[in-house]
Amino acid sequence: MHATDFRAGGPIDHYLADLHARIAAVTDGAIATYIPELAKADPEKFGIAVATVDGRVYTVGDADLPFTIQSISKAFIYGYALAEYGRAAVLSHVGVEPTGEAFNSIVLDDVHNRPFNPMVNAGAMATAELIKGETPDARIATMLDILSRYAGRGLAIDDAVFRSEQATGHRNRAIAYMMLNSAMIRSAPEAVLDIYFRQCSVNVTCTDLAVMAATLAGGGINPLTGEQVLPNEYIHDVLRS
Repeated sequence: MHATDFRAGGPIDHYLADLHARIAAVTDGAIATYIPELAKADPEKFGIAVATVDGRVYTVGDADLPFTIQSISKAFIYGYALAEYGRAAVLSHVGVEPTGEAFNSIVLDDVHNRPFNPMVNAGAMATAELIKGETPDARIATMLDILSRYAGRGLAIDDAVFRSEQATGHRNRAIAYMMLNSAMIRSAPEAVLDIYFRQCSVNVTCTDLAVMAATLAGGGINPLTGEQVLPNEYIHDVLRS
C-alpha cells in the first residue's frame, strides 16, 4: 500500500486498509465466464485504488495487478469521438437514451436508426467505428493512445483475451451485422469488431482506472501528467452517458 506525494500511514491509507480487510472476506458472486479467457481470473485477487484530481494516488492490495478493461473502455472512446467529431455528428451515430435492457441486448433505436447509447455494446461498436486511422494497425494505435493518455502511461492489449473474445463473440457479431443492414455502421462488421474487441482487451490496473476516473473528475486533465486529455465541454456528455 502506498500514497503518492502524501505521507504514508495517513487517514486515507488506514481507511483503505480497513476497507480492504472487511471486503476481502466477502466471497459471494462468481467470476465472468462469458469470455473463456476471463474464467481464468483468480477470485482471491483484490485491490483498491483512489486517485485525486491533484495527483495523489492511494492503493491497497492487488491494485497494480493487470486485467482487461472491458466495458469501462466505452466511456473513454465515446469521449474521443466527441472530441474528434463534435456532439452533433456523434449523436447521428449513437443516442444517449437508456434502453432498460442488458448491455448486450439486440435492441436498436429504429426511430432514429442508431443504437440507444454508447454504453451498450451496439453503441460502443458504433463509436469504435469512428476511431481514426488509415489502416487497421493505425486504428489500433489510435485506440491505445487514447486509453494510455487517460491512464498516464502506455497500455497494451492482452492478446489471449482478444483472441478469446474474437472466437466467441457471436452475439456481438449478430448485433454488428444487424447494424450494417440498417446502415448504423458502414464498415465491414469484422473490421468494427476487431477494433472493438481489442479496445475491450486492453490491460489496466486498479491504479490506472483510478487515474482515468480522476481525469474525468478533473475536467479532462490527467492528474499525473497534466495533459488535457478530453476538452472540458464534453465531460458532462461522458459522465451522463
